[in-house]
Amino acid sequence: MTQQPQVKYRKDYTAPEFTITDIDLTFHLDEKATKVLAISQVKRCEASAKDLLLQGEDLTLISVKINGSVWQDYSIEEGNLLLRGVPDLFELEIENTIHPDQNTALEGLYKSGEALCTQCEAEGFHHITWYLDRPDVLARFTTTIYADKHQYPYLLSNGNRIDGGDLDNGQHWIKWQDPFPKPCYLFALVAGEFDVLRDVFTTKSGRQVALEIFVDQGNLDRAEWAMTSLKQSMKWDEQRFNLEYDLDIFMIVAVDFFNMGAMENKGLNIFNSKYVLAKPETATDKDYLNIEAVIGHEYFHNWSGNRVTCRDWFQLSLKEGLTVFRDQEFSSDLGSRAVNRIDNVRVMRGAQFAEDASPMAHPIRPEQVMEMNNFYTLTVYEKGSEVIRMMHTLLGEEKFQAGIALYFQRHDGSASTCEDFVKAMEDASGIDLTQFRQWYRQSGTPILTVEDDYDPNTETYTLTVTQETPATADQAEKKPLHIPLSIELYDNEGQVIPLQYKGEAIDPVLNVTESTQIFVFDKVWFQPTPALLCEFSAPVKLHYQWSDSQLTFLMQHARNAFSRWDAAQSLLAIYLKLNISRFAQQQALSVPRHVVDAFSAVLTDEMIDPALKAQIFTLPSENEIAEWFEVINPTAIAAVRASLQQLLATALADELKAAYQQNQCEHYQVTEEDIGKRALKNVALSYLVFSDPQLGEQLTVTQYHNANNMTDALAAISSAVAAQLPAAEQLLTEWDERWHQDGLVMDKWFILQATRPDPQVLDLVRQLLNHRSFTMKNPNRVRSLIGAFCSANPAAFHAEDGSGYQFLVEMLTDLNHRNPQIAARMIEPLIRLKRYDEHRQKLMRNALEQLLKLEHLSRDLYEKITKALAA
Repeated sequence: MTQQPQVKYRKDYTAPEFTITDIDLTFHLDEKATKVLAISQVKRCEASAKDLLLQGEDLTLISVKINGSVWQDYSIEEGNLLLRGVPDLFELEIENTIHPDQNTALEGLYKSGEALCTQCEAEGFHHITWYLDRPDVLARFTTTIYADKHQYPYLLSNGNRIDGGDLDNGQHWIKWQDPFPKPCYLFALVAGEFDVLRDVFTTKSGRQVALEIFVDQGNLDRAEWAMTSLKQSMKWDEQRFNLEYDLDIFMIVAVDFFNMGAMENKGLNIFNSKYVLAKPETATDKDYLNIEAVIGHEYFHNWSGNRVTCRDWFQLSLKEGLTVFRDQEFSSDLGSRAVNRIDNVRVMRGAQFAEDASPMAHPIRPEQVMEMNNFYTLTVYEKGSEVIRMMHTLLGEEKFQAGIALYFQRHDGSASTCEDFVKAMEDASGIDLTQFRQWYRQSGTPILTVEDDYDPNTETYTLTVTQETPATADQAEKKPLHIPLSIELYDNEGQVIPLQYKGEAIDPVLNVTESTQIFVFDKVWFQPTPALLCEFSAPVKLHYQWSDSQLTFLMQHARNAFSRWDAAQSLLAIYLKLNISRFAQQQALSVPRHVVDAFSAVLTDEMIDPALKAQIFTLPSENEIAEWFEVINPTAIAAVRASLQQLLATALADELKAAYQQNQCEHYQVTEEDIGKRALKNVALSYLVFSDPQLGEQLTVTQYHNANNMTDALAAISSAVAAQLPAAEQLLTEWDERWHQDGLVMDKWFILQATRPDPQVLDLVRQLLNHRSFTMKNPNRVRSLIGAFCSANPAAFHAEDGSGYQFLVEMLTDLNHRNPQIAARMIEPLIRLKRYDEHRQKLMRNALEQLLKLEHLSRDLYEKITKALAA
């Protein structure tokens, strides 16, 4: 690191002194040395500005011209190009070379397998040429690509194809033109040899749009689901949001080497192949649903991100929070709304809450940034989506849609801010969102404490609600938020009690706006059972003294599937917490019979959907449980969670066997009904291997060998590994022999290996670094082996001897130079040292100090390490 990275502040934003209205790019592609010619139309915006500073990194300059003449008055400082004394309006011509084969950071133009592709968000375009690499500079792009036709038969870029042809020397060329002004982070280029799946979509106005999905040769049979998902996305966006696609063609390219999930480049979406490729033999139900969601997410960005983009990167949640909300609604409208909501809440409670409590805590609109790549976070995306969802709750669908329409009408073709979005919602609905804006400014997870009182004499029921947001690493002082608290009250027969007071109906969504508030309801004939925070109406932690009888009542009677699941989670939480406390005193696990009976009733209730049963029987993850404690004991959490699974498995063995047998599917179909049945069957199997290991051995081996789909095969081997059955090693070997050449399938195998409940798991992970299917060059492999061990096997990673920490130091030392973005994501479990006991804190601090001493430490890692040590 040549100098200490500088912090940028949102408050210091200034409009660009110059802008670029049009850019004509020409690429002469070569994996070792690509020549780039950029001809830009530049316009001065600020009269006092005399010099033009363009960002650049890892570029070799050939020439600079202004209005056709060589320009000599320039200098290159720390990679950036400073042009002195430029005119008010001029044509700027820059020619340079770049080296895709050396670009292991996967930013800018790089090599993915035998193809070339780009990734420019957030600030990757200046790895291609010198430019005003900021999102509020919008230009019309024309891109001409020259390349060897045999090596790169497909040459793709943004917009519509307008020209092209063959050349005498085995080369060919194609010209693309995007009529919509866009920031350079949305630029894309792909060159390579692919198989192509083609289709068409007719928009609601009757326009024909060509659809093309490009995959590596031999993978065409794994692209059909992605195409189906794309067409569903286009149709849904027209029906639900009245938004129509605007180009003549929409393309998706699946690449193996990609730091993120996918990228919404205008008209040319580049995807991590894991979110495109699927067939029953290689992809699970979860993979299919993830592909559907991510395809939808990137397509929906065409409006919420591309047509209206961010003014600056502090506004990232403007496009990402809104688009995550849209993709969640898409998945919920197409599939099980209850299961989708539960999955989203698990992410919030298990991962986003942990981020809020970490040294990297930040609001959904950060106030300061050192390395922008570090703010592609669950807070910006998932919590940002929850903030949009709260607005939807407060406004209702009709007014929310009016706000969306007004937002796009006002800001189409421009770079806008989070405030612009909230203002449009406010103006369209007439609802005052002044206090609600605090969600954009304040970090941390609010805690809602609810106390209740019932007076049988007056037949009134009172809720006292207190809100508090604990101090975070970035903010000591917190203000009250506007929190929509959705509730239902149930009488003793399971009927919902209408909410009213003094003859006036009360909306079931209570507006909590003060530090302490009292809500009174009358004509409540019986002591009610409350369902609180229904549908997780706000991203908060809820404290309420549930009784076991209240929770078992809600599990049986709540009319909302989410409330039933949440009641089951709360009931489990009571006894998981209790037994984790007992663990330190070496006391045996204890769970009352009525708790077991409540879960038995769920399994045998034919009115409950199999998918919901599966969710109720999926125990909270170790990371979710960790968020219940100020000081985390990963050893106790893992041991108690495993003991609880063993106890339920033994007590409910007969019911679990019945559920396993009753939910078999003869043929594989990606339907909501069949996905639910497979989920319940495989959750039942995950318990049966503990209740009866001999039966478990028989079931897992039979299911693995007879499976006609990856969902059942993976469930079988996962259960065998979790229970450490004798058959596990043989099944793992068979998997390796069959699939070792398929990276995406082997990712599942690496995750299984890295998360084994085995005291020697770290030794195994080290061995697998040399496995024939593993490479440190591929982010998917790195996440599946190293990332899974560090993030999804907390008991092993946080081993008391510090071996997990030292392993991560070794891996980050390599990744710091190879791929800083991936390194910064991998370090997350290590920077949360304050949540652990003093012994572990000391070991984690030592590991961080080792990393801080690395030569040429990346900005990505530097920011996180220094914040963790400062905290």
